[in-house]
Amino acid sequence: QKKLSIVAGTQRRHEACYLAAMERIRDGAIGDLTGASCYWNMGGLWHRDQASDWSDMEWQLRNWLYFTWLSGDHIVEQHVHNLDVVNWAFGGTPVKAYGLGGRQVRTEPKYGHIFDHFAIEYEYDNGLVLSSQCRQIDGTDGRVEERIRGTKGTLYTRPGFALITGEKEWRFTDPNPNPYVVEHKDLIASVRGESPRLNEARTVATSTLTAIMGRTSCYTGKQIEWDAITTASMDLSPMAYEFGPMPVPEVAMPGRTPFV
Repeated sequence: QKKLSIVAGTQRRHEACYLAAMERIRDGAIGDLTGASCYWNMGGLWHRDQASDWSDMEWQLRNWLYFTWLSGDHIVEQHVHNLDVVNWAFGGTPVKAYGLGGRQVRTEPKYGHIFDHFAIEYEYDNGLVLSSQCRQIDGTDGRVEERIRGTKGTLYTRPGFALITGEKEWRFTDPNPNPYVVEHKDLIASVRGESPRLNEARTVATSTLTAIMGRTSCYTGKQIEWDAITTASMDLSPMAYEFGPMPVPEVAMPGRTPFV
């Protein structure tokens, strides 16, 4: 009604190889869907040492990756892209999550209070199961991709790449423009009314909540259901949005960290 346009950074939904892959899923190229795996496993990332004239708040803002109130942990700010692809392929969101994770290697105070690895099993209402992994630990093998399995084949996707193995083998070979540029072009075309209106608020929100549900399961050690996470009262906000002292929250500990 309001002709609003929202494109919020899930750029794989604007990438040619992913769009072609999803079209083939809908056309039955891999048969009936049976499950999926997705990964964002990599090494560590940057950090900023605290300068003498920085308040605690400024230090946390400059190191936003490592504080859940800013980033949501790396499962939310990074792995959400893989989870979004699987939700897209499955045509919905999971109904429950059961996972584990921890802070095994990246334990120094400069890394805030987030985990360095997560592994989660998501179950969807149609019985499909997603196995999800994300890790940020130096010296480990990297893998950033999605694998969608069906009765007739498996689809492998990652930025710039899409491949189907099985009865109907296929590999994406068409041009694959930069999706970060394409999503902006698509947004501008939507705002101008030159294309159907794009409003990705719901898919971004539900994929983000998928990640939060998995994170919460890992933080608490509990199975978390969709209905519970959508009505949860957790609030990660600081007491005040002002430069000054700000304690680092405790690292979550399964079995002790409550679900609220």
